[in-house]
Amino acid sequence: MLPPVRISLVSSDAQLTSHLQLRLQSRGHQATAMSYIDGVLGAFYSAPPDLLIVDLAADRNAGTTIITALRSDSFFSTIPIIGLASPADYDVFPWETYPLDDVVFLPVNFSELFCRIALSFSRIKRIFDNNPLTRLPGNTSIQRAIEDAMGKPLAVCHVDINHFKPYNDAFGFSHGDEVIRMLSRIMFNAVRDAGGGFCGHIGGDDFVFIASLAQVETVCQTIIGHFDQIVLDLFDEATRRRGYYNGTNRKGEMEKIPLLSIAIAAVPMNSDKIRHVAKVAEMAAELKKQAKETEGSCFLVDQRRSE
Repeated sequence: MLPPVRISLVSSDAQLTSHLQLRLQSRGHQATAMSYIDGVLGAFYSAPPDLLIVDLAADRNAGTTIITALRSDSFFSTIPIIGLASPADYDVFPWETYPLDDVVFLPVNFSELFCRIALSFSRIKRIFDNNPLTRLPGNTSIQRAIEDAMGKPLAVCHVDINHFKPYNDAFGFSHGDEVIRMLSRIMFNAVRDAGGGFCGHIGGDDFVFIASLAQVETVCQTIIGHFDQIVLDLFDEATRRRGYYNGTNRKGEMEKIPLLSIAIAAVPMNSDKIRHVAKVAEMAAELKKQAKETEGSCFLVDQRRSE
């Protein structure tokens, strides 16, 4: 049986969404209803669901706009989307080019809908390598994105969290997971607001984003500024004033652990030094090591144009 998931329902038909909500909630799912005028995309950016159901029969143009916008965004591209359509659309709808994962014809057969929801999640797990915690693309997509960036006026930026392991050990994995999700949102929003790019999650507290060289410093500053501000809420007032807490280091020894911060290493992809993907990781590791030697959050951009 499929575990409870967060499902967003988008329709201008209030009676239909109310009925869908009740039936989905009876299965333990969290179902949120939105009309087409409610700012669906804004709601997605603040709290993305696990699955989207869009009523195309009520307003195909509005539904198409929402689906196309989500599919063009790397953060949302893997969220399963099920369309609700009229039987009259069966032979005339452009199914082969439409970015849906599945379709259910009205009136809704709920046994069929529940099956299609379960199958959509099974298909996503097989096809995509996205990290289940952050939903950001994983290593296969990251490597492909870096390859596509080679020779272009872009920067590949590696990000990780300083002192994350002792924080995880001291405060628990659930708090650690929340920090990782928080950073993924901050990073994704900063890249999007700077004109777009790519965001990926290598694993654990390691991330990658790709942004234009013209915007990379602004993006790094934005990520650091927002992270440093929000991370203070994770600690009590006394710990914030001290700037550290007592925890266990990697050797199992008690010591003063600094508050969480981040290190960002930015590698320009139009450099003569970049001839293969492995070189990007090598240069980023070198920069990140230097960044971690600085107290607090820091970013470094490689300025060398050639060997």
